[in-house]
Amino acid sequence: MEPFSSIHVPSQFGTITIIWQDTTDKTKVHRLLLPHEGVSTSELAPKNHRNVMHQPSPPIAQLAHRIQRFLEGEAVEFDLNILALDQCHPFQRRVLLAEYSIPRGWVSTYGRIARHLGVSGGARAVGNALARNPFPIIIPCHRAIRSDWELGGFRGGIEMKRRLLEREGIEFSPAGKVVTKRVYYST
Repeated sequence: MEPFSSIHVPSQFGTITIIWQDTTDKTKVHRLLLPHEGVSTSELAPKNHRNVMHQPSPPIAQLAHRIQRFLEGEAVEFDLNILALDQCHPFQRRVLLAEYSIPRGWVSTYGRIARHLGVSGGARAVGNALARNPFPIIIPCHRAIRSDWELGGFRGGIEMKRRLLEREGIEFSPAGKVVTKRVYYST
């Protein structure tokens, strides 16, 4: 098995860490770690990714640059082919692909995503799958909100989630609830 490698990506939210693996035919991202409430991504690294090599990789350098542009508010499309989606359970993969389909400047609720996937009453299951999203930002799980228009959770913290949505043109009420008519997946 090939060793894992990592790169630290500076951003206005703190340092983001990309963990990937180069094999003979491709580069696959296994994790994207977001800082959360003052905790560095090196402290958040899973135990099996602690002794990674820090080496350059042209596809990962390009991805890092795209992530930085996205976090600065640019409209950036990410290629899913660089992700190790096969490490996810089938249900989680379905949820992640549904989340990836939500366009920039739109939101959806956990319940709407569940209904879209044919899982009646599956809002909590969708939320749990997104809470374990190994590829936040690339799979834009910040676009999923609660049915009461509250933000819900986010690995990078609620403030980061709100700022990402604001950069996409989503507005908020004085009470902190999402205000938009751009809701993806019908009821």
